[in-house]
Amino acid sequence: MTLKFNNTLNGTIDEFIPQRADHVSLYTCGPTVYDYLHVGNWSAYVYWDILVRVLMAHNYTVNRVMNITDVGHLVSDNDEGEDKLEKGARREGKTAWEVADFYGKDFMRGLERLGMITPQHVTKATDFIDEQLELVRILKSKGLTYQIDDGIYFDTSMFTTYANFAHLDLDSLRAGARVEFNPQKRNHSDFALWKFTPTGEKRDMQWQTPADILEGSDRPMGFPGWHLECSAMAMSILGETLDLHTGGIDHIPVHHTNEIAQSEVATGKRFSNYWLHNNHLKVEGTKISKSLNNGYTLDDLETRGFSPFDYRMFVLQSHYSSEGNFTFDNLSAAKNRLHNWRNVAALRHQTHDRLQDDDKKATDERRLSLYATSQAIVEALSDDLDTPAALTIIDEAFSCVTNTSLDAIHQHALVQLLGTIDELLGLQLLQSTHDITDDTKRAIIARNVARNNQDWATSDTLRVEIEKSGITLRDTTRGSVWEYNS
Repeated sequence: MTLKFNNTLNGTIDEFIPQRADHVSLYTCGPTVYDYLHVGNWSAYVYWDILVRVLMAHNYTVNRVMNITDVGHLVSDNDEGEDKLEKGARREGKTAWEVADFYGKDFMRGLERLGMITPQHVTKATDFIDEQLELVRILKSKGLTYQIDDGIYFDTSMFTTYANFAHLDLDSLRAGARVEFNPQKRNHSDFALWKFTPTGEKRDMQWQTPADILEGSDRPMGFPGWHLECSAMAMSILGETLDLHTGGIDHIPVHHTNEIAQSEVATGKRFSNYWLHNNHLKVEGTKISKSLNNGYTLDDLETRGFSPFDYRMFVLQSHYSSEGNFTFDNLSAAKNRLHNWRNVAALRHQTHDRLQDDDKKATDERRLSLYATSQAIVEALSDDLDTPAALTIIDEAFSCVTNTSLDAIHQHALVQLLGTIDELLGLQLLQSTHDITDDTKRAIIARNVARNNQDWATSDTLRVEIEKSGITLRDTTRGSVWEYNS
C-alpha cells in the first residue's frame, strides 16, 4: 500500500520512500516551555502522533526526535525582543531554569493525557550547547558567518537557494522593512546563530562564547539562536539527512527556512527529504491570543467537562493541512461521537462468536465487512493522513454494528476493528470501555425475565438499580443492550 504525504519541499503529494527500507528518521519541532500549551499548540502534536502511528502500521521502525526549546526563542521569530524563558521567569518570579523545568514536565504529562506515543528522544536545547557551537564553527569555517554587536549571524546571501523553500520574495521583504531592527545586519533575512548577552545584563541561561568562533579578543557570555538548536539536535541524533521533518505552517518562512540554510551549508546535503506542516487552529474563528483569553489549556477543557480524548477526537475531525476552528459546540460534537464509539466498543462484552446455523451466513458477511473496515482506515490515513475520511469510515461501520442484533455481531472481528482504531488513532477505545460486573449482568437478565412476564414494577425497579452502576439500558427486540452513561 502506497503511503503519500503533502511534501512542502516540492509542494506536491509525494509517495513516501525513506532512505532505509524499514526505518524512518523523524524530527518534530517541539514546544518552547515558558507557559502552558493551549488547544492550538496541542493540535499539532495530535497530528504528528497520527503520523507516527501510520508509519508503524506500514511496518517502519520510527526513530523520532522532538525538541524542548528551553532557551534562545526570542519573542519575535526574527531574533528580536526578549527570550521567552527569561520573560516567563520574570512573570512568575522564578529562574528561567525553574520555568523550563515546570512547563517541560507539564508538556510531557500532556502527551500522556492525550494518549501520545512518546518520542524515542525528547531533547532539551540546553543539553546540546556543545553541538550547537560546533555547528557555528563549521559554518564559520565555510565563510557563512559574521559578527556584529549583538551576536554571530548567518549570511543568507551566501546560500543561493535560501528563498526557495518558502517561496520568499526577498526584494519585497527588504522593501517592506521600513525600520530595520538591527541595522548592522548585512541582509534583512540574516539570522542569529549565537546571541551575546547585552552589556550589563545577567541572564539565567548563558554560556561563555568560545574564542574560536569570535572575531576579536572579548569573550562575551551568550546563548544559542532558536533555529540553530533544531538543526544541531536533529543532525546529532538522526544524521545529516532526515526522512521527515514536521512543524506548523508558521515555521515555514523563518524557522524551517533557516534550519535548511544552516544545515545544508554545513553538510552539503539535503536536510530533510519530506516536510509536513499543520495549519493553524483558530478559536471561534479568531486567532488565539492572550488579550482575548482564548488560549484554552487541557485543564480548562476538563474544568468544563471535556476530557483530553474528547479534544483528541475534535482534532481528528479536521485534516492537518486545513485551518481548524475550535468552538465548544464542535468540542461537544466530538465528545458525543467518542461516547457513541465507546458504546459500540462495549458491545464486545455483550456478544459471542457462538452462533446458530441460521445466523452464520449473515454473521460471516458482517465479519468480512468489519475486517474490510480496518483496511479502509489504513488506506485513508495512508493518503496524506486523511483523518476525517477515516472517521467517516468508522462511523459507517459502527452504524451497521448498532443496527445489527447482538447475535449477528462477530465478536472477534469487532475487537480486531477496535484494536486497529486504537493503534492508528490512539483513542484507547478498548482501554476505556470496561465490562460491567457479574452482579449487574445478573440484574439485566432478571429484568429481561420480568419484562417477558410483563412484570413492569419489578422491571422498573431493576432498571433503576442497574443505572446506579453507571450504565443505561436500551431495549431491543432481542433483549437489552447496556451503554455507558454520558
